[in-house]
Amino acid sequence: QVQLVESGGGLVQAGGSLRLSCANSGRTFSTYAVGWFRQAPGKEREFVAAISWSGGRINYANSVKGRFTISRDNAKSTVYLQMNSLKPEDTAVYYCAADTSGRLPISTSEYDYWGQGTQVTVSS
Repeated sequence: QVQLVESGGGLVQAGGSLRLSCANSGRTFSTYAVGWFRQAPGKEREFVAAISWSGGRINYANSVKGRFTISRDNAKSTVYLQMNSLKPEDTAVYYCAADTSGRLPISTSEYDYWGQGTQVTVSS
């Protein structure tokens, strides 16, 4: 069983940075793609970024391209999301999810395992 735990969220001023971590405390997910999603109040959960099991394929939402960087360390069973130049519109609960298909999907329905989320708040 894959058990994902996000950490690293918090309150930051606009223009600041945060690094989120997604750690797997269960069965290894080194063969799974991992995605980051976010959900703001009153909005649907949206795709942010995804990375293949090897790290060789990466996909970003246009809204974060150039500001966010996804990476992974399979030896530590952890995926990271480095977020720079944060904007108030980045405020949301951020979730990581694991996909066993390896296709780097952007749809929430195609992910098999989810973490509980971590709150990111960007003040103006």
